[in-house]
Amino acid sequence: MKVVIAQSDLLESLKVVARAVSTQNTLPVLGNILIKAEGKKVFFAATNLEISISTSCEADIMNEGSITVPSKILTSYTSLLGKGDEVELKVADGSTLEINSKTSKTKIKGISADEFPAIARVESGTKISISNEDFRDMVHKVAFAAQENASRPILSGVCFIAKKEELRIAATDSYRLSEKTIKLEIPAEDGQWVIPVRAVLEADRLATGGEAVKVVISDNQVMFVSGGTELVSRLIEGKFPDYNQILPKSHSTTAEVNRAEFELAVRRVSIFAKENNQHMKLDFLNDGTLTISTDTTQVGEERTTIPVKLDGANNQIALNADYVLDLLGSLGKEEKVKVELEGKLNPAVFKKEKEDDFVHLVMPLKM
Repeated sequence: MKVVIAQSDLLESLKVVARAVSTQNTLPVLGNILIKAEGKKVFFAATNLEISISTSCEADIMNEGSITVPSKILTSYTSLLGKGDEVELKVADGSTLEINSKTSKTKIKGISADEFPAIARVESGTKISISNEDFRDMVHKVAFAAQENASRPILSGVCFIAKKEELRIAATDSYRLSEKTIKLEIPAEDGQWVIPVRAVLEADRLATGGEAVKVVISDNQVMFVSGGTELVSRLIEGKFPDYNQILPKSHSTTAEVNRAEFELAVRRVSIFAKENNQHMKLDFLNDGTLTISTDTTQVGEERTTIPVKLDGANNQIALNADYVLDLLGSLGKEEKVKVELEGKLNPAVFKKEKEDDFVHLVMPLKM
């Protein structure tokens, strides 16, 4: 293999695929990035056997070939080369990568590409096309509610539910639930799948361009395609909880509150609530106030009052301050948040002020 490639293209490609490199090197080759020169492009890939990421860029290919090289060393070294440099990559002695630039020459020992796991592609299955903006918005509003290292694997996933022109995604860790719905411009086949939350978050990081994110889902794998980059992950087996059963069917109180004021107040309370497992009390009063407080702790206490527009009865509930902050952070562009309550023993339901395409539920704590 012998290629000449721009330093910026090389570094960007390495950074993209490096996110799939295994941090637990049970197999040394899993700590490496595959580099393959073919045709007029250089292909890069990495995998941890759970997810794989591959991308490519154009380069001057003099000899085709492939090699795998330690991710950390190659990425760190490339970042220290001149930004405008042309970089020559050449395989010598079968398992050594020579890197030549204007001012430096180096050799990095690698591993034969023959030892690298095959990178799968999902060629057929249900195909869903989501605008870049909609995809990132969905992920930001939902994925944080999943539990990545859950004792129940199904809770470490994000549930995708397609019904013709509608796509709904949901996540829960059994203490909170988030659901977002969008309309699809191109109808998709009906289906329901659970995708590991890490794969969804990595796909979100890759979706930085203006192109639509294409999702292809087979019986046991999913592939996200954004620009020239592909991410492949296994699906999680099992049935996602039927969360519609826990969504309150009615509420006695509806409150509208300024999101920024609400978040600031909860942040102040959470300083003290940390000493009490983030236990936070909320009192909604029809005199137009919301009082947020915590019990006296070893470091002190806090009680803050903000204006609220209330419709219905006075209500009181205790919630986890961290969970509320996660929610409010995911709604960064919203000016107001709507809260629906049905007593202190029922979940608090949070929605956007004007649209019903998003719902977030937080289970109550004991008062």
